[in-house]
Amino acid sequence: MSEQNQISEFAHEIIEFQRRNNMTDTEMALNSHVSVEHIHNIKAMREPAEADIVASLRDYMAHKPSGK
Repeated sequence: MSEQNQISEFAHEIIEFQRRNNMTDTEMALNSHVSVEHIHNIKAMREPAEADIVASLRDYMAHKPSGK
């Protein structure tokens, strides 16, 4: 799978997670400790997501506490 496809799939994961949890980019950034700029850029596919950022976001999405 190409890097571009991986980025778009991860961007889709973020968007779907936010939709299911009624969460804005800002809320996700505050709770995941990843900058809102990184989240915007990943979703817009303007930058490849670095491994540590992907790990932080995936960890947050997997273990999101109730109430955000």
